[in-house]
Amino acid sequence: MKINRAILVGVILLSATVALGQNRFELFGEYSYLRFNPTLSETSNRSFNGGGGGVTIYFAKVLGIKAELMGYGRTSFTTTFASSVILPDGSMIPAGTYKAQGNMVTYLAGPVVSTSISKVAPFGELLMGASHNNAYANLERSIIAGGGNISKIPTQHPFTMALGGGLDISISSQVSIRPIEIDYLLSRYSNPLSGPTNQNNFRYCGGIVLKF
Repeated sequence: MKINRAILVGVILLSATVALGQNRFELFGEYSYLRFNPTLSETSNRSFNGGGGGVTIYFAKVLGIKAELMGYGRTSFTTTFASSVILPDGSMIPAGTYKAQGNMVTYLAGPVVSTSISKVAPFGELLMGASHNNAYANLERSIIAGGGNISKIPTQHPFTMALGGGLDISISSQVSIRPIEIDYLLSRYSNPLSGPTNQNNFRYCGGIVLKF
């Protein structure tokens, strides 16, 4: 967690420093759809809907730094164990179906490469930082309420990364429409059965960009 915060703070400070030497930056607001892929085989993929915004600061013709914050509303997680599960530490999950609610927040920053072709500006990005998802902690509480004796999962803010790109279409010198931004979103949450594991997620964003 300390490393994730240090990366994010470092990028934000770099962005602020660069901004002092130039005057090209963008503010954006977006809707975002996230398809979350839990690593528990008993839990299917879940859909999150939300949105957020951020800023992109360009310090070269095609290269900039982007910082964003996205939030996603609650969705339901249902996990079914056909038989009791005994974990390596001796704790136990009784057979049954367990339900939990979860939301998610991501806070990421990193480099952006963009070019302009007439009124169309495709871009690519690599963003890193952290996220928060309380679904696993709520699922653990549901299992304990159902008779399980597993260890409690602490609040998690794991390493999170987005790799992808999108397309902006200019409608004036100050405003662009972002019809599509597609990212592979990697997160590393612990679940009730294991330590930190990779979640390979899909993210779509779209919205409005204000240019200054």
